Amino acid sequence: MGVFLLDIRFAAARSTSAAVAVVVPSGEPTTAVSLLGSVPKLRFGPADLDECTAFLEDVGHSGSAGSVHSLPRPGRQPARLLFVGIGDGDEAGWRSAGAALAKSARSEPALIVVAPVELPPAAVRGLAEGLWLASYRYELSTSSPAELRRVTVVLDASGEHAEALERARAVAVSTMLARDLTNTPGDRKTPAWFARRVEKAASGVPQLTVSVRDPAALAEQGFNAILAVGRGSTRGPRLVEMSWRPRGARRHVVLIGKGITFDTGGICIKPLSGMKLMRKDMGGAAAVVGATLAAAAMRLPLRITALAPLAENAIGADAMRPGDVIQHYGGITSEVLNTDAEGRLVLGDVMAYAVRRLRPDVIVDLATLTGAQGVALGKRTAAMYSHSDTLAEEFTGAAAAAGEAVWRMPLLDDYAEELDGGIADLVNSTDIGAGSLLAALYLREFTGALRNDWVHFDMSSPAWADSADGELTKGATGWGVRTLTRWLESASA
Repeated sequence: MGVFLLDIRFAAARSTSAAVAVVVPSGEPTTAVSLLGSVPKLRFGPADLDECTAFLEDVGHSGSAGSVHSLPRPGRQPARLLFVGIGDGDEAGWRSAGAALAKSARSEPALIVVAPVELPPAAVRGLAEGLWLASYRYELSTSSPAELRRVTVVLDASGEHAEALERARAVAVSTMLARDLTNTPGDRKTPAWFARRVEKAASGVPQLTVSVRDPAALAEQGFNAILAVGRGSTRGPRLVEMSWRPRGARRHVVLIGKGITFDTGGICIKPLSGMKLMRKDMGGAAAVVGATLAAAAMRLPLRITALAPLAENAIGADAMRPGDVIQHYGGITSEVLNTDAEGRLVLGDVMAYAVRRLRPDVIVDLATLTGAQGVALGKRTAAMYSHSDTLAEEFTGAAAAAGEAVWRMPLLDDYAEELDGGIADLVNSTDIGAGSLLAALYLREFTGALRNDWVHFDMSSPAWADSADGELTKGATGWGVRTLTRWLESASA
């Protein structure tokens, strides 16, 4: 499970054994020395400040965001000084600084951060998110290595600073839950297990409810695609519906996340290289659940419904076959030409349900859907599809503010005819290429009257990091929680 023990608080500096970090703006190393000298309780005299100035000149500290230089001071307190760059001092720079400090001070019991007096709330949020997210680790053992447990920010904090810190906490906790859910190995992560974890996370939160449909309920209500994808496994599918419904909310957003708890590819089986990380194939479901929990923690005045269709795409005697025809919730039929294109099938069911029964103002779906997304945009950038310029601009801005990356891709009608089925309305796979685009066009068929109020994210590659990078740790990234939450904040303003 994830480890999350870091306490961040505002207070005056005290002369302790804690390491001290001081921020360095881009191109202004002497500013760090003046900040250090302005905190009397740290007891830095002229000789100490001269030493720091000489050190910064010697190492050539540029102040670039996330750069860190460490000055050991054996026999003195503090025993170590960390000079961390914040770049231009925007929220992203502070997030990079927080992440760098979490790694550089990992073995310290406590850390004091000396910051400018006029520190804006956005900087506090960035610093805290970077510290928390980079401190995360996932482990199944019970060992407890030495780790940073407390960070004190020297700041005369206002109510706005406190609110920024609490919003950072809500996002970090929810992102870590998404990382935990995604990192959990497939032998443990059944659809039923995932549903129980969501119920536990939502327990006791006012105005937040969770309902779970089991296979019998799915069959009774016509969620045939979820059942078809999951029927090759002995571990039956589920549909989680989480609802945040505060009083007075006038706008309703539905968030939908692909939740394939493990994907073998089904009868069209994946090779080992494509299968060994398929425990991450429910990263979209983890993200929409996490974002809804964060919104509830912030008490955002916006109605949100998160839908997570959960199934294990396995190989069994009753597994879905190429050539099968599925009738989705609402009546659209799909011919299965590739059992490894299962994510769009389960999403089609719940998108049709959302349009027909929930009648939202906006639908947003996240899915670890195609390898083509990574070919086009690499490991850090998700593909975004939407017919709405307004929604595309809003989400692009939200992603940038949150520290995640998206790129809007074209929804070209020229390719739509390739999805026409011979014996069904649609086929779930083609062989003409443009895999990410074709998957988006397939999902568009289930948006009904909300075609122009829909955003789709194909985030297969960004859901996983092969190595630590900034606030990301190796493994699941929780991609999407931060972007969705930022957009929900702005949508509720």
